[in-house]
This record gives sequence, C-alpha cells and structure tokens, in this order.
Amino acid sequence: MVDHQFSDAGLAELYDVFHPWDRRDDLDFYLPLVMSADAVLDVGCGTGALLHRAREAGHTGRLCGLDPGPGMLEQARKRSEIEWILGDLASVGWDRQFDLVVMTGHAFQVFVDDDEVRASLAAIGSALTEDGRFAFETRNPLVRAWEHWTPDNAVEVVDASGAVVRMEHEVEAPVEADIVRFTTAFTSPSWDRPQASRSTLRFLDAESLSSFLSGAGMAVEEQFGDWSRRPLTDTSPEIITIADLQT
Repeated sequence: MVDHQFSDAGLAELYDVFHPWDRRDDLDFYLPLVMSADAVLDVGCGTGALLHRAREAGHTGRLCGLDPGPGMLEQARKRSEIEWILGDLASVGWDRQFDLVVMTGHAFQVFVDDDEVRASLAAIGSALTEDGRFAFETRNPLVRAWEHWTPDNAVEVVDASGAVVRMEHEVEAPVEADIVRFTTAFTSPSWDRPQASRSTLRFLDAESLSSFLSGAGMAVEEQFGDWSRRPLTDTSPEIITIADLQT
C-alpha cells in the first residue's frame, strides 16, 4: 500500500510493520503476475516489498519501482539490483518498455481529479508493450469502507526499538460524491509529539473505471471482487482489475 501518511522518512520505516506481507492478500495476488512478466513497473512502489519478493523468488528480468516518497524509496533501495525512481507518472516518459504495470495497495485512488486519472492512465498506456497489461485495485465504493476509518478502529504496532506506535484515521464530514478526505494520526509514548497527515482518495465505481480505461485505449480483461478471485458484486470489498491495450 502506498500511503501519503507514511511519506515522512521516519514513518516510512514503520510502513512494513503496519502492513506486513502476511497480512496483505494483495501482494500474494500480484506476485504471480510479476513473476510471469519480463519487464515490470510498480507505480507507487512504496518500500518495494513486491519487487523485493519477486527478485527473491527468482525473477531475472527488469523490475522498476516508481514512488514520489523519498522516505519510502530509502527503504526500497535496500535492494540495489532493482531500478528505483523518485517521482510520479507525470515526471517520466516510458515508451513501450513494460509488459506489466501494477499499482498495489489502492494507490490508484490517489488520482482524484478526472484530468489526473486520464493523464496517469495515458502514461501507463504509453509505458506498456503492445501486449502488456495493467493490474490494479480500488475499494468498492458501495461497501463504504471509510465508515470504519475511525479512532475506535486504531491499530497499534511495536517498532524496531520496542516502542508502541498507534495509527488512527478520522474521516472529514461530509463525504462528497466519490471523494473521501481523512486525517491519519500517529502517536507513541516514546515520541515528543504526535505526527499527522491529511489524505484524499477517490472511490470510483466499476463503470467509471471502465470508462476511464476505454478513454486511455485500454479495456478490462479480468475483474474480481476480492483477492480470492471471486466475481465482483455490490458487496465485494475490492474492484480488482486487469486491463490490456486495445489494438
């Protein structure tokens, strides 16, 4: 998951503590896709956990991670045999170089404005080879996951020093259309003061996603409602999409 909440260098060290591999079904879903592709771009790669695991599993092709967070990439660069690029899709211009582009951890939802969605999908389409695929997921807006992002559902972990760190979310009301704004606060008895950040996510429905993809010259190849590949329904927690270029 690529969170602006973890953009601070110190908090980036905590990202994998809050989101360990064994609690992330999304990474188990994406890893086989990565292993079957020769050249992979991970947009919003965060700490690089997916590409790290792919290399450890024997991937010998090109692996490239792109992320706007210096703190995240500092963690990712612990493996130097993978390309790590600081920036976003607006700052790069790949031309038919990757046969798989992935966005994990609901990173696609940070594209809020229509123009931003269109520009990002255009950049992804340009980066894909002719038979390339784009795999990503968003939360199903019908399930209204943000209603559970409350201080009552805070999460606590123990960091490398043994200190307890608490993370809690609070959504700004009212939620307007498909845009959700919220604040994330991090606290610890061992810190001088708490840290907080404000985030905005967009909850696009399946029909809107399909329309944006079509506008970028892509179409849905497969779509699932959860990480077990069950069909997408109104009650599915996820909208997991694998799209390809239309020729």
